[in-house]
Amino acid sequence: MRTLEHPDRNSISLDGVLFALSDPTRRKIVRQLADGPPAQYCSQFALPISLSTQTHHFRVLREAGVIEQRYQGTAIVAALRSEDLTTRVPGLLEAILAAERAENPPN
Repeated sequence: MRTLEHPDRNSISLDGVLFALSDPTRRKIVRQLADGPPAQYCSQFALPISLSTQTHHFRVLREAGVIEQRYQGTAIVAALRSEDLTTRVPGLLEAILAAERAENPPN
């Protein structure tokens, strides 16, 4: 079975999370994960970028410990690592999501 590499909880760093969340596309991914079902197929994200660029953004988020990804058949499912982020960088995810929602209200 294919697996994807993820940092363990203790390896998640403030710098890595801040870098991952500094990009508007990655914040959009995180917001969709936070506002929707807990696990979502990566192919369901309607992003105005190429698939290779989308894959890059998911990888940056995964390697920073912001999201978890796993194979489900041939598809990849993503989920927010909320508990791990709250443990390592308390309040950051909530603050980022609040700012993102204020800056980009739903249509």
